[in-house]
Amino acid sequence: MPLTRALVDVTPLRTSPPFRRLWLGRVLSGLGSQMTLVAVMFQVWEQTRSTVWTGAVGLAQALPVVGFGLFAGALVDRVDRRKFALVTTTGQAVCSVFLAVQGFLGDVPVVAVLGLVAVQSCFVAGGGPAARTFVPRLLPPEQLSAGLALDRIAFQGAMLLGPALGGLVLGRFGVGGCYLVDALTFGMAFYGVFGLPAMRPGGEPPRPGLRGVLDGLAFLVRTPVVRGALLTDLAVTVFSMPISLFPLVNAERFAGNPRTLGLFLSAVAVGGVVASVFSGSFTRRSRPGRVMLAGSAVWGGALVGFGLVPDPWLGLACLVLAGAADTVSVVSRGALVQLATPDALLGRVAAAEQIVGQAGPDIGNLRGGLVAGMTSGTVALVSGGVLGVAAVVLIGAATPGLRRFATPAKAVAG
Repeated sequence: MPLTRALVDVTPLRTSPPFRRLWLGRVLSGLGSQMTLVAVMFQVWEQTRSTVWTGAVGLAQALPVVGFGLFAGALVDRVDRRKFALVTTTGQAVCSVFLAVQGFLGDVPVVAVLGLVAVQSCFVAGGGPAARTFVPRLLPPEQLSAGLALDRIAFQGAMLLGPALGGLVLGRFGVGGCYLVDALTFGMAFYGVFGLPAMRPGGEPPRPGLRGVLDGLAFLVRTPVVRGALLTDLAVTVFSMPISLFPLVNAERFAGNPRTLGLFLSAVAVGGVVASVFSGSFTRRSRPGRVMLAGSAVWGGALVGFGLVPDPWLGLACLVLAGAADTVSVVSRGALVQLATPDALLGRVAAAEQIVGQAGPDIGNLRGGLVAGMTSGTVALVSGGVLGVAAVVLIGAATPGLRRFATPAKAVAG
């Protein structure tokens, strides 16, 4: 494949002005959200000096997404998704404004700060599934993977730059300044969503409440391709998520060197960025299921390598490979799920995908910590990677449709 075709495909940005505006809005609002995360962690730590309270920040973010996500997805499938996204974006922006106010005032109880974070996450629980339905409407099927890869670049850029910018703003203007910048970046998010056409769901409207949620779950159960894609993601994150093990592995094998520990997370992020830059090498392929399975298997294998190699530089190379494989898997899975899901069900399936993406890593980090507590960091890493690869092989073997699934345009072409 020529180098130019291996590079990220920017065709969606060139050919779709609504997608371009939406993407720019996500880039800036993502940076603001990462700055807010840094500010919340800093503020909670400064007020409490307790890791229990800083851990509660993650809980305040995760519980609304897991608890309300499916019901929010059912609502997304009943209303104009553009209007719904405007409401949820407004809610998130208002919460950022309140966080900024309390940040400048100071002496606000930590429970109130976490309450604002939880309320903001309630809006995220609805806005996330709505946002995932936009790209299939804005781009033709053959450009869907490229659009998702561009979204992934926006996410990774925010992950890399947001915390650093947050630290700079914290040092100059305090936590209130970080929250205020986040609130201002929502202006670009509004710009992106306002430029969209009406986004009413296709097909018959779902049944209200719990019955609509159950209909969405029934679709997941009876659709092997979508079920297999989500199970693959859940399996590899539950079995082999390594983040909680990094401090222990660093202490066991690298004498607790803080510079090494910092490089672990950076290496995963670098791998993801490299894969995104060269995403044309896999987004142009017509079999996203095969690409997803291969990426998931490489993720697990790379973590086995990280657990076994004694040299720190080889270990970092394994983490770079793991980060690249994760990006390949995430982008391919997203394209497959959206192509295989009818528009009328897309909100509920997107909510399920969001919940899997939220809960899987948290459970995986817990699993890794428990296994390491009984054995060692190396054993937890290697066993998790092996189990992850085994799960991918089993799911791929049991779901032939996952391996055969092709993008519609490519499938017609032959």
